[in-house]
Amino acid sequence: MAHLIPERPDFRGSTAEQTVWTALCEQLPDDATLIHGQRLTLDNRDVEIDLLVLWPGQGIAVIEVKGGRVGVADGHWHTTNGQGHRNRLKRSPVEQAMVAKHTLIDYLRRCVSTIPGPVVHLAAFPYTELPGDWTVPEAEREILIDATQLDRAAEAVALALRRAFDPDRDEPFVTFEHVLKNLRRTHEAIENVQLRAAEIEDAANVLTVEQEKLIRILRHQRRAEISGGAGSGKTHLALIKARTLAKQGLRVALMCYSRGLGRYLELTTASWPEDERPAYVGLFHDLPISWGAPRGTDDDSEYWEVTLPTRLKQLADERPRIELFDAIVIDEGQDFSKLWWEAVQSCLRNQSEGILYVFTDELQRIFDRYGDSPITMSPFQLDENLRNSVQIAEAFGYLADEAPVLRNGSGEEVEYIDVPAEDAVATADGVVERLLDDGWAPGDIALLTTFRRHPVQREIVETEGNSAYWDQFFARENVFYGHVLGFKGLERRAVVLCVNGFRDLDRAREMLYVGMSRARAKLVVVGDQQFLAGLADLIDPSQ
Repeated sequence: MAHLIPERPDFRGSTAEQTVWTALCEQLPDDATLIHGQRLTLDNRDVEIDLLVLWPGQGIAVIEVKGGRVGVADGHWHTTNGQGHRNRLKRSPVEQAMVAKHTLIDYLRRCVSTIPGPVVHLAAFPYTELPGDWTVPEAEREILIDATQLDRAAEAVALALRRAFDPDRDEPFVTFEHVLKNLRRTHEAIENVQLRAAEIEDAANVLTVEQEKLIRILRHQRRAEISGGAGSGKTHLALIKARTLAKQGLRVALMCYSRGLGRYLELTTASWPEDERPAYVGLFHDLPISWGAPRGTDDDSEYWEVTLPTRLKQLADERPRIELFDAIVIDEGQDFSKLWWEAVQSCLRNQSEGILYVFTDELQRIFDRYGDSPITMSPFQLDENLRNSVQIAEAFGYLADEAPVLRNGSGEEVEYIDVPAEDAVATADGVVERLLDDGWAPGDIALLTTFRRHPVQREIVETEGNSAYWDQFFARENVFYGHVLGFKGLERRAVVLCVNGFRDLDRAREMLYVGMSRARAKLVVVGDQQFLAGLADLIDPSQ
């Protein structure tokens, strides 16, 4: 029997999907993998693959399953239920499968060096017997599986893969290990984010309910800068505000600076109903690229700091007003330079009265840029720490200009391990092993560095790319190795902060503040403790 993911799928009442799944389970060979409900979010596409077959030596098959009696009349697809009621389909099952196939191919091209074998799309109709003279132009008979073929469904998949095989293919077939690893991460990442989204929507705790009241109180405020320290729930409020505006029928952009936070926003909003999602979600820098700006390289600071925001302003000024935004919500707004703010304002349909909400924390301004916004916004302050345990909030409180009101419960005491910066990485690795021995799950732990990236982080990014790297974080399967600069707005239950030096001592205080505040329940700080204790005096709080 094939390897099944998940082993016991939730078919959500779809007996059609369950029927085809069962048939393939029994017929596919042991080395094949069968996946149910694979979700993919890529660019402006969000698809769910009913059944996905990974067949070593053969290739990949995307299968769209449709119940009822399926037919085509006057070029339009429809299903007929047991009571004879005909329901016209918005898109043909074949088109759905084809779009999902191309989305999968585009996704895999970003993650793996070689796609193992051909990728084909099929549609399965387990309660339909297709006529012998079937001649629908967009759906040749060979890519359809009807009720008469269920006992040889795997054979139909194999035939489609053989027909698509290219005998002149230069690349050898490779294993599905990397493909499966990336697909499972994405699948798990979305599921976890959906759980988090459900927690937000259900207002599972009193603190979250109290937070959401602020958004309702400010509902008539068109321009607002909401500032708060680490743990005050700014990202949560940014998501709630963006969703609220989208539900009102407004065209909304939700953006930030950090890759990791941007990926979190994308995955969270992808789980919302389509009419509640912002029109654009992601990095500030990706918006002009999606509008046609050329891509740059990571080491070209002039491109990111000057060229791209300047080009975004030009593109916005040239763009039809219908493609601009009624409202823009920005998380971690302290990272935006003045030039970026000018570009943001140009993206509003109404530059003087368009809705703009910015969530900031000046003590998390850990990039060497100061860009006061030229846009006048009403200031609002969040004074409470809701996310960190009391011990952790008190531990980084000495680095803040103003002590927050602590609302969360008590947790473990913060650990400090005194070692020179050059020994911090090896010592931090040992701490991670100890936490695992103590019963912490790997997905609960993050090791964050302050200077050079951890070797594990470098290896994953270089071999699998940034998308796979961040999907690993959201999958929560393994210990996450990251850098303080990329971890803003994110968190883990347990954080090992590895203070292995600083590229810029003027930013050291803020980086320590950010790193310590990423932990919810357990914090271990590894580094030169005498040096760290003096960081509060390195920067004048009035700057």
